[in-house]
Amino acid sequence: MAEASDPQESRTSAYTSLAAGTVFRHEIDIKRSRFITVLRRADNEDDARALVAGLRREFHDARHHCSAFVLGPDRDVQRSSDDGEPSGTAGIPMLEALIRRETAPGVTDLSDVSAVVVRYFGGILLGAGGLIRAYSESVSAALELAPLVQRRRLRICAVRVPHAAAGRLENDLRSAGYVMAGTGYESQSAVLRLALPDAPDALAEAADRLAAMTAGSAGLQPEGTEWIDVPLSR
Repeated sequence: MAEASDPQESRTSAYTSLAAGTVFRHEIDIKRSRFITVLRRADNEDDARALVAGLRREFHDARHHCSAFVLGPDRDVQRSSDDGEPSGTAGIPMLEALIRRETAPGVTDLSDVSAVVVRYFGGILLGAGGLIRAYSESVSAALELAPLVQRRRLRICAVRVPHAAAGRLENDLRSAGYVMAGTGYESQSAVLRLALPDAPDALAEAADRLAAMTAGSAGLQPEGTEWIDVPLSR
């Protein structure tokens, strides 16, 4: 999935998120209380709050619909709600489970994820400590199984070459491991588009490689950036 970047670039060029289009559910029982965790990708606060609203309608007879979400490449939007549970025993533990989730050894970069835990009270009080553990474990257990992707910000660069040279150059670029983002044709030239890591050294290396492939006749013309989803292996 690709998405145009915001005009103001983020500080990071890659982070981890939930696979787009996926609504992931996981349930655990603790002392007869049911904790139903629902995770979904959220691109903005409206998306995150829409998940809560939808689950309130679906589980209208549940006592609590606690929520947390973290948004943005730099994770600068973080919200949580206890929804009637004692203050600090639900929303904050859920949020901490999201922001402290390791997506690789020593890496905590999960974002653009909305989490809702629906609780059906089982008649046994869990106490503040028990609630904190229950809500944190509910989200953590769901994340263990949820499909994740890496979101990478890639710089799109155009390369203009004569029509007759386009096919061979595209094959050469693919063989060299470059990601192609499409080819267009103008009246005087073909326009190849490369998706490159959004870093100065990567752009410089690609420019040098392109110059070598074309004997200096073609250059990179940087365009915008796009966020691309790359599946993560479990």
